Order: sequence, then C-alpha cells, then structure tokens
Amino acid sequence: MKKSLLAVLMVFLLMIANACSSGTTSGKSSSSSSSDGDTDKEKIEINVAYGNQPGEPIDQQANKWKELAAEASDGQIVLNLYPSSQLGAEKDVVEQAKMGNNVIVMAGYDFLMDYVPDAGILTAPYLTENLDDLVYLTTTDWFTGLTDKLREQDIEIVNGNTAYGVRHLMTNEKVTTPKELAGLKIRVPNNQMSIKTFEALGATATPTPLGDLYTSLQQGLIDGAENPLPVLQGVKAQEISKHLSLTGHQKFITSWIAGTGFIESLPADVVEILKETGNEAAEYGRTVLEEQTDNVLEEFKNEGVEVHEIDIAPFKAKVGSVYEAFPDWTPGLYEEIQKLLENKQ
Repeated sequence: MKKSLLAVLMVFLLMIANACSSGTTSGKSSSSSSSDGDTDKEKIEINVAYGNQPGEPIDQQANKWKELAAEASDGQIVLNLYPSSQLGAEKDVVEQAKMGNNVIVMAGYDFLMDYVPDAGILTAPYLTENLDDLVYLTTTDWFTGLTDKLREQDIEIVNGNTAYGVRHLMTNEKVTTPKELAGLKIRVPNNQMSIKTFEALGATATPTPLGDLYTSLQQGLIDGAENPLPVLQGVKAQEISKHLSLTGHQKFITSWIAGTGFIESLPADVVEILKETGNEAAEYGRTVLEEQTDNVLEEFKNEGVEVHEIDIAPFKAKVGSVYEAFPDWTPGLYEEIQKLLENKQ
C-alpha cells in the first residue's frame, strides 16, 4: 500500500515539474507540412500567472494577450492562463520565474523592489496625478536603466506598462480621515511599500493573498481592503464591507515578468511577439479598466455601498514619511522622478 502511494506521489510531482520546466513545455507539437513542403514550427506553451479573478480587467487583458500572441505567431505561441493565484502567491511565483521556470507572472513594482529597490518608487503613494504619468515613466532612459538592473537579478520585464488602476479603500466602518483608520486591520499585498503606506496612515497593515481576501473579511481577520474598484468587486469585498473611501492613494501600473534564463531560452522572434502583443494587450486592458471602473462604482452604490468623497490632503501629509522609509533608494530618486514628469511632452 505504501509503495503504491509513493508511486502515485512521484507521478504527481513529475507532472508539476514538467508543467513548470524551463524552455518550451512538453505540450509542444509539430504541425503537418504546408503545401510548399515546409514544416510549421513546434508549439511553445507558456504559463501565465496572476492573482486576479476571471472577468477582471487584468484577466481580460491576459485573454487578449493569449489571442494576439497565437494570431501573430500563427498558432505557435500558446499562453496557458492561471488566474486567481492558482500557481501560488505573487512573491512565490516571482521566485519560480527567477529560477528559470516556464512562467510569466504579473508582478507589481512594489514586489520587484525586493530585487531592485528603486523599482518601488513607481508604486509610492500619491507619486503622480494620473496613470498616464506612470506609463510615461516606463518610456524614459531611467526606466531602461531599471530594467537593466532587474535583468542582473534574473528578472526580465516582458511588459512593463499595464494599467492596474487607482487604488481606493473599502472598509466595514466609515473612514474619511486617517484618524479613523487607527486600529483597523487593512488587507494589503505582501510588500514593504503597501505595508509602510498603511502603517503611516495609522492602520494595522495585514498582508494577505488576494485570493484569501473575501474569507479574511468574512471571518473578521481584517476590517477592510484597498485596491482598484474592479479588483474589489472581483473578490466580492462589497458583500461584506459597505464603505468605500475614494482615497486614490496609489495610481498603479504593474509589470509582467519572466526569468531571464527562460526568456533567453526562447527564439528571438517569439520574445519579440510576446513583447509586441503584450503592449497591444495592455492598451486593450486600459480601455476595459476605465469602462469597468465607472460601471463598478454605480453597481457598488446599487448594492448599498456608501461612497465617500474625501479630502485627500491629510492622507498625503501622513504618507510623506514613506519616502524616507527606504534607505536603499538612490539618493534624490523622488526629485529625479518629478523632474522627469516636468519634462514630459
């Protein structure tokens, strides 16, 4: 009996290893010869992981990317999508990618600051006025230098300008000032930028995987959460938390990254297609995000959520200390970013 169980376990582990192996996956197959005698290229299957739920803008963007990549490669590139943190928490899957496994994972710049500290500035609270300013920063020489440093850490940015949205606060109790956050346990992603931001605001920052947010609210482990509106709806936070404060504390873009070793194992034309179609999908995702954000706000109101327009000045004042909390940042980084934005055409 023990031997049988051991054999089953070994087969299961081998299946997992095969699914996450670097390079092309075992799903590759040769197509039949074309009419001129040439043989089509073998399929390349790539796993794509993200924490968001099916139907959210990020999921729709991922599905668009899958469609565009398949079309541009004549079916050679097959993106296997894994939403809802199916392959693990963001930090864990980033580590899988760094090790060269076959995976592209959506990773916030607040997570990437664990490897290159300056990346975190892109998610700092109240850094810019809008998402367009953040997207602009990804076109600068400063950002090129950032990607070079990430590459040295075995992290390759496949797409760096995905609009994730403007993050707001949804709580069980009414919150219109930082003072009212005192003692509240607020779910945040497991990264230092989010943790320090909400600690500065007076809350108890509580890192929790996005997939566990609803259960944590339901069980009273947290008193609220923060995220763009479509994400909050995607995890059904509004079913429990009935107060939405439009704090806009982060204008948020994110990246899709892979391990440098994995990217280098792919044919150059495949990498080019992934990046080009990734950018096209990001533009599509931005349109979906804007449409869904407007719709979700109205749906929240219809579901009994109280929406609070607030004075953000006290929130801005509180988070000023966050910019002093990262000694590993390049000196003058904030000033450099602001100068880049001033020079934006």
